[in-house]
Amino acid sequence: MGKFFIQLSFIFLLSQSLVFSDYQAKDYAYLIGNIQGLDDELLKMHFKLYQGYVLNSNNLLKKLQALNESGQNKTPEFAGLKRMLGWEFDGMLLHEYYFDNLGKSENPKDSPLLKKIESDFGSFDNWKKDFVATGAMRGIGWVVAYIDPKEGRLINQWINEHDVGHLAGGKPLLVMDVFEHAYITQFGLDRAKYIEVFFDNINWKKVNERLTTAKS
Repeated sequence: MGKFFIQLSFIFLLSQSLVFSDYQAKDYAYLIGNIQGLDDELLKMHFKLYQGYVLNSNNLLKKLQALNESGQNKTPEFAGLKRMLGWEFDGMLLHEYYFDNLGKSENPKDSPLLKKIESDFGSFDNWKKDFVATGAMRGIGWVVAYIDPKEGRLINQWINEHDVGHLAGGKPLLVMDVFEHAYITQFGLDRAKYIEVFFDNINWKKVNERLTTAKS
């Protein structure tokens, strides 16, 4: 009898391990009033958009789990939701990277990041020109400064539609949102001005921390 209850307990614990807790939206209220040149109302709208990606990611995961457990994982609905997950999940995560690397802080001249930039691009200005030019490309998307997983090289990459264009295994250091919702209500079509404001408000301390984590 004791062995039977042990087996039941094991099955119960195993089933419980399949129940995942919801992702929680981070609170970025501390950015309000602290991003010079970026309207607070624009930020608040952007936060709500991000919260939508968190909610949709949770809902999709629950629906996919339910379809899988009911044996409906070979249906068009399952396939469609599975494809949507990449869009919603990456939309959630990229916004967190973006908001986390906002909030002005200096990048010391002897920082590991600056040394890495100079090593791979020759100078900070060369790297910045490449990053800005990537952000100025026609289309909607993101710019991500990655550490590539093969050589540890710094690469500025264009990401389209949240889930297209990522460097597999790459470690994001700096993320800039260039979807129109990130700037158009304040800057209209002047994306260049928005990118300038973004650079004036980069949290270089956070970017350096990401580099340290990527190296480890």
